[in-house]
Amino acid sequence: MSIIKIREINFNRKILCSFFGHKIFKTRNVTHHFKEYKCSVCGLELTNDLKGRKTFLTPELKDINETLIHLHQKRHFSL
Repeated sequence: MSIIKIREINFNRKILCSFFGHKIFKTRNVTHHFKEYKCSVCGLELTNDLKGRKTFLTPELKDINETLIHLHQKRHFSL
């Protein structure tokens, strides 16, 4: 499949989400309060911020979530 076709498919998926809204599902629990989400149509990744709103999952937030997972597991499973 050519790069042009791939870009065209991704563009069409983003248009669908802009008209009909994202179909978001939970991909994993970081802690009890923080979760990661993903759109099943366009692949948009989201996470919670400190106020509980959904924000884009950047590489920096991915690292923060990995650290939170590690600290959460260390605290709850080492007791």
